[in-house]
Amino acid sequence: MIDAEDVRRIALSFPETVEKEAWAMPTFRVAGKMYVTVPDDQTSFAVRCPRDERAELIAAEPEKFWVPPHEASSAWVRVRLAALEDLAELRDILVDSWRQAAPPRLTEDHPGLRPGAPAPG
Repeated sequence: MIDAEDVRRIALSFPETVEKEAWAMPTFRVAGKMYVTVPDDQTSFAVRCPRDERAELIAAEPEKFWVPPHEASSAWVRVRLAALEDLAELRDILVDSWRQAAPPRLTEDHPGLRPGAPAPG
């Protein structure tokens, strides 16, 4: 089963990612911008998601994606760990969020770091 440690391990494998505790939970940042959080119950994680894409994503897979009421105005979406198909899907979701937060120099320096691309090694 996929868990919060898988989120941590994969997130920290991305260039210039650092882990920082905020709001009593682990957050992961690239170039100072947060791109994933793991709430304290560790059954889900939150990633960046453009608001104009979020409703469609949730409608397509409501068992996987959701937004708590207090985050409705944000550009984030929650992902239920138990609903993920495999580690490749987890990695794709994290990569997408990393790319939204990373500065252009990093995305240009790491063109292979994209959703759907094979993990190194």
